[in-house]
Amino acid sequence: MSIQPSVAERLTLVRGSMQHADIQAFIVPHEDEHLGEYTAPTDERLAWLTGFTGSAGVAVILADKAALFVDGRYTVQARQQVSEEQFSVLHLLQDPLSDWLIQQLPANSRVGIDARLHSLDWYRKHEQNLSAAQISLHPLAQNPIDQHWSDRPEPVESPARLFADEIAGESSAAKRQRLAAQLRAQSADALLLSQNESINWLLNIRGTDIPALPVVNAFAVLYSNATLDLFIKPSRLDSQFSSHVGNDVSVYPAGKLNDVLQRLGEDALTVWLDSANTNAACALQLQQYGARLLDQVDPCLLAKACKNTTEIAGMTEAHRKDAIAMCQFLAWLDHARAEGLQSDEAQLAEKLESYRLQQPGYLEPSFATISALGPNAALPHYNFRNAPPRAFGQDGIYLVDSGGHYAEGTTDITRTVQVGEVSDEVRQLFTLVMKGHIALSRAQFPKGTCGMQLDVLARIALWQHGFNYDHGTGHGVGHVLSVHEGPQRISPKGSTTPLEPGMVISNEPGYYREGAFGMRCENLVVVETATHSGEIDRYAFRNLTMVPFDKRLLLVEQLSEEEKQWWNDYHREVFLMLATSLQGNELLWLEQATAAI
Repeated sequence: MSIQPSVAERLTLVRGSMQHADIQAFIVPHEDEHLGEYTAPTDERLAWLTGFTGSAGVAVILADKAALFVDGRYTVQARQQVSEEQFSVLHLLQDPLSDWLIQQLPANSRVGIDARLHSLDWYRKHEQNLSAAQISLHPLAQNPIDQHWSDRPEPVESPARLFADEIAGESSAAKRQRLAAQLRAQSADALLLSQNESINWLLNIRGTDIPALPVVNAFAVLYSNATLDLFIKPSRLDSQFSSHVGNDVSVYPAGKLNDVLQRLGEDALTVWLDSANTNAACALQLQQYGARLLDQVDPCLLAKACKNTTEIAGMTEAHRKDAIAMCQFLAWLDHARAEGLQSDEAQLAEKLESYRLQQPGYLEPSFATISALGPNAALPHYNFRNAPPRAFGQDGIYLVDSGGHYAEGTTDITRTVQVGEVSDEVRQLFTLVMKGHIALSRAQFPKGTCGMQLDVLARIALWQHGFNYDHGTGHGVGHVLSVHEGPQRISPKGSTTPLEPGMVISNEPGYYREGAFGMRCENLVVVETATHSGEIDRYAFRNLTMVPFDKRLLLVEQLSEEEKQWWNDYHREVFLMLATSLQGNELLWLEQATAAI
């Protein structure tokens, strides 16, 4: 087995390629050419270069220095994983990347990029910012990291799994007709799709190319007459694919995409693309060959976010199964703790997974389980795999954020539970977090309301006591697709997309104290029409997640009567849903955990 180069040696290799290409900086994002949040091991270029394994970040390499830019979820993790001698760790929002480059580089410098790994929106923005300082962006013919990554994993090319119309609730042909009508309304000839989630949703297929994201990697072009070109290795599709999607889908090897982009341009067609979700390489090719670009949001995003009744029924069933597994795990944890449990974060995550594996239709985790004890829970996206897992028995609270993909739907849940002695301050903070969770859960709001307008509900109890948290309150969740789905969000600077019936979104306020502890309380909810009364029609949230919160951490006297009522109503519903699926000690645990306060 060959010895792999150190981070310092990797930087030296990349800088050698930079010098050969006559570029003074090279930008390394986390994304792959499909620009999704999750990437396959073969595309983890940022981790190979820096050691940072978070799901969002970007590195910039100069001849004599380097920087890693991350958001608030990953600042602590980045400092733990990345060599301070090699990289400065900066905040993506507080230290904008282009501003930093302008400060570091003289005029007439050239900044190299792999245009496949950046969105067109990113390319336009940074090209404009840098050109004002006489610095230019240069797409490279070959990625310097790919030149030197000698032990790079081979890409996974899983067979496409046909996702039954009975689970999807709508055929692929019907979806394509619906979107083609939108193209015609916008006078667009074609729609370029590069995000895997959109393509897999549109064709009712799934796969295992990327861990925790059940998709096959592909590109697609949908035309205004509802025909579609799919770019994927044909051998990955079985003999039933044509009958599954209909006769209007043509399949081409992935390498033929460039030929089709050239043809679209030479025919001077109007091509709809989403500049935030289409890689710059494809978009620049279209422009080069003469296509007219219609830059609008991918129409698949809103269509798949507003789930139909079949999809919501599937999500509900997936959450019922997941709740059984979670309650079995939490019941085991309480019993094992009383018996003097000898364990660690990794073993706890493995135990939880063992319960999910017992559920029929369970496919895989929807993301890497965050199993965090004590100070590790202060990292919102902590990963116990990056260091020796912390041993059980020395901390007061345990945070577990996990989820699963099931045949019917996708789950995501966080529970913070007492596993030792806790202070009144910890209970006070947990209560404030729960007050925010309850306030958001109880909200009713008029049509047209976006998540940004609701975010304050989850924070105000914390704010009034001088606390806050540095992450969004809610993200959309896909239907056996990405556990992080747009366009809906609940965040101080979130999406302005209005919340609409059928959208599934998380409700997850938290609090984190670096080096000490962290807590988060997360349910998934679905937007529904509220029972009508008053002068305006309203929407409300219905809880999909049905797992008890830990009342041992709650200062009941600090809850209002309305908050107590919500707590009791929720836990009564949890008990009624799960009581017939649990027995023995697990049922006794459920009875105690859901007893009224």
